[in-house]
Amino acid sequence: MILVTGATGTVGRPLLELLSARGEPVRAMVRNPAVAVVPPPVEVVRGDFDASASLPGALAGVSAAFLLTAPSTPNGDHDAAFVAAARQAGVERIVKLSAIGTGAVTPEGEVIGSQHADGERVLREGGVEWTILRPSVFASNTLSWADAIRHGRPVANLTGAGRQGVIHPRDIASVAATALTADGHTGRVYTLTGPESLSVPEQVTILGEVLGRPVTYTDIDPRTIRAQLAGSGMTDAAVRIMVNGLSYARSGRNDTVTSDVYAVTGRSPMTYRSWAEEHRTWFGTQARGSDAVRW
Repeated sequence: MILVTGATGTVGRPLLELLSARGEPVRAMVRNPAVAVVPPPVEVVRGDFDASASLPGALAGVSAAFLLTAPSTPNGDHDAAFVAAARQAGVERIVKLSAIGTGAVTPEGEVIGSQHADGERVLREGGVEWTILRPSVFASNTLSWADAIRHGRPVANLTGAGRQGVIHPRDIASVAATALTADGHTGRVYTLTGPESLSVPEQVTILGEVLGRPVTYTDIDPRTIRAQLAGSGMTDAAVRIMVNGLSYARSGRNDTVTSDVYAVTGRSPMTYRSWAEEHRTWFGTQARGSDAVRW
């Protein structure tokens, strides 16, 4: 049995589909099973990182687990609770979703992905087989531009001219599925990127070509970014981590393309253009919700 946490999210959903299609027995851990939509015959179980007593039941009979934690206040406590429960349940293998640049230090002395660094350390010391995935920026993050594009407004450029190896979430899921089910990935840290490094202006150009209409952008300075995030209700810790990550990208230090997706899956990663083609209807005229932060 393979347990997938974050099962209804951007990576979790395609991971469930991939594992199920391969005939693997899969269990989705969700906070509210009554409303979870998963592909059959995936099993659904209740589990909540904020209620650690729920974890042993979710992990019962599990041999491998995909660990994705995203607390509103970033820290490694959720990872620690999960790894402890997994070890007690006899789980043999955990694949953790981390983030590119984790542990790097900015020129200002800030640690990138400090919450992931704590979680990675706990996993390495947890007494189970482990694999760590450090993906670059998700192509799907640009869905946050949809409201602006539908209403003819410029999208927010938070990273200046900084390029990043934008990755299709399905490629992350594909690597995770392989690491969960095949040998040879224990103790490995994979940095996952798309096939090319793109800046926001370059992504905007591609998206405009796919949509067949002009898409524009406006640069947002770091001070405004920090003020907007703080005003949105995010905790100070969450604001600091996000600002540090954006600063890392803006400085050009995330301009990285690797071959790790190909090395694990045997196929090249998908392009941002292919992701945009798949999701072009999301940028149409019908509203599908609004952004949490309006730049």
